Amino acid sequence: MAPGLLDLVHLTTWAVCAVIKLPQLVAVLRAGSAWGLSLSSLLLELAGYVVFLRYQIYYGYPLETYLEYPIVIAQDVILIFCIMHFSGKARRALFYAVIYWGSWYMLTLQKWIIDLAMNLCTFISAASKLVQLQHLWQTKDSGQASALTWGMAVYTCAGKLQTT
Repeated sequence: MAPGLLDLVHLTTWAVCAVIKLPQLVAVLRAGSAWGLSLSSLLLELAGYVVFLRYQIYYGYPLETYLEYPIVIAQDVILIFCIMHFSGKARRALFYAVIYWGSWYMLTLQKWIIDLAMNLCTFISAASKLVQLQHLWQTKDSGQASALTWGMAVYTCAGKLQTT
């Protein structure tokens, strides 16, 4: 791929990541419901993002290689809270926050833990998508699931494959 085109793909991937969950958040907030969205799917997705970010920081990779992850994590956290709020489980959010906060530190207790977690990261990410698809299949209703968010996710994955 030509260097100019590669830079464009890289920059647009960052830009899309900055707003990737916004269409989903807007759909949930407008509907006042999280129907069609799987909390388990988002928790798995968040776990994958946290592992990846922690791995990058632990090994001292350049910020440019993972800059979008803190932004996507923040969007995921907000979306998870919205889902929990609209499903009447907002009090559980603190429990999940403690689990993720503790995991952030436990990942680097031993080098083998962070390495193993990173090796499982692709599996975790794929599992999150399969859990969401299974949820959609079972409910037979996409509810507030945003096709635009899914489309942007496909673009960012393809962009990262080309730029890393």
